[in-house]
Amino acid sequence: MTDRAGSDVDAHREYHQEPLMLQKAYPYYLANEAIYANTELDVTDKYSGEVATQVAMADAKVIDSAIDWALLAEKPMAAFPPYKRQQVLDHCVQRFQTRFEELAVALCIEAGKPIHDSRGEVSRLIDTFRVAAEEAVRIDGEIINLEISKRSAGYRGFVKRVPVGACSFISPFNFPLNLAAHKVAPAIAAGCPFVLKPASRTPIGALIIAEVLAETDLPKGAFSVLPCHREGADLFTVDDRFKLLSFTGSPAVGWDLKARAGRKKVVLELGGNAACVIDRDTDLEDAVERLIFGAFYQSGQSCIGVQRIYGHSSLYEDLKARLLERTKKLKKGDPKNEHTFIGPMISEGEATRLHNWVKEGVEQGGTLLCGGNRDGAMLEPTLLENVPSDCNVVQQEAFGPVAILEPFDDFDEVLKKVNDSAFGLQAGIFTRDLYRAQKAWDTLEVGGVVIGDVPSWRVDNMPYGGVKDSGLGREGVRWAIKDMTEERLMVVRSLPA
Repeated sequence: MTDRAGSDVDAHREYHQEPLMLQKAYPYYLANEAIYANTELDVTDKYSGEVATQVAMADAKVIDSAIDWALLAEKPMAAFPPYKRQQVLDHCVQRFQTRFEELAVALCIEAGKPIHDSRGEVSRLIDTFRVAAEEAVRIDGEIINLEISKRSAGYRGFVKRVPVGACSFISPFNFPLNLAAHKVAPAIAAGCPFVLKPASRTPIGALIIAEVLAETDLPKGAFSVLPCHREGADLFTVDDRFKLLSFTGSPAVGWDLKARAGRKKVVLELGGNAACVIDRDTDLEDAVERLIFGAFYQSGQSCIGVQRIYGHSSLYEDLKARLLERTKKLKKGDPKNEHTFIGPMISEGEATRLHNWVKEGVEQGGTLLCGGNRDGAMLEPTLLENVPSDCNVVQQEAFGPVAILEPFDDFDEVLKKVNDSAFGLQAGIFTRDLYRAQKAWDTLEVGGVVIGDVPSWRVDNMPYGGVKDSGLGREGVRWAIKDMTEERLMVVRSLPA
């Protein structure tokens, strides 16, 4: 059995019978140590709205101390041998496997993510740390031939990669385990100390990762994980002691952070309004199953969720009918229920925003095919048709269970429509025509083109990131390690005989 992202979760399919709950309180982690400083942050069960647990919050003084500790750890982390970095990451893999169901339950409660999707994310957390463990011992260099003219005869060049130093990480609410892992695991593999700010709405997963890291022999100060107050959060961006800032979140926030980040490297993983093209030769039964997953898994709260669907006119009516039938059958409700597919959005405010965009799209001439109703943070899975391209629900990132259908006749023209967006993260193309697949790859202004599947597909060792308002740089363990290391050249002159 595979989860919706393609990871093996069969061994963890059966849910424990004891009540689903979190610890009464969680610490923050400062310089590798758990600190139960306070219980100022209430973390709610996103389905019931009730407080599920409380978390310690760091203030500006604590964050400043964490940065100092990270600086002190730069040399010990750089000297920490690759095989020991691998051992740390392997330990994490083993412990996450042991605590698999605990992690899934925490994610289900704090994020409102259906339990099946939660288990899938835990599997991806494990995959990411496993890949990082493999990469930790193969950060290789290069020998350069410098003898390109008589002037450089007898000279040789050698390049190695060295850690950039202390890193600042800010992770989002929608994948609180795996998107934190895509920063933390490469940093350990690269030998970089870090300070992580998890999303305040969903900090538990990152704190469990920290708890596991605290079991290892990483140098003192190698990591801090700090849910924090607003007044201290600016230090993650503006403090020049950090050598790199990696942020995952909204475009407006991301570009503002980059503008204030100063001299440090910046990696941004931002939003999208991903498009999927269903060409004339597509197997609709397969495509519809993938589209349902892509548009509605974890209530559409994915930056590569399917938002715009373009179907070739020769199969458009059949595609629409099949999508409607499947969408109407999706079970919504308590994410702890094994059969739930649609859970709550992260907050009632976010559900209200998207609900208003749906109503605007209909008022401007679009057709509501199904869904469109809201109950608190629960928004029905919604399909719209032929919404004007200037409406928010088309142009902006929906980040919820809504997709828009539109027919097309000309493949080149539909590629232009896909590109008619401020975003460029990933796109999906269902086609069996090799020429069209290559044309899409050449033409689409995105970070990745997925042929024969939805843009929502991702595996954790591939380069992942976007262009335009979708961000800057790439994640995926090996590519993240490149950003977290710098090339250092040594030139050797051979002395005359």
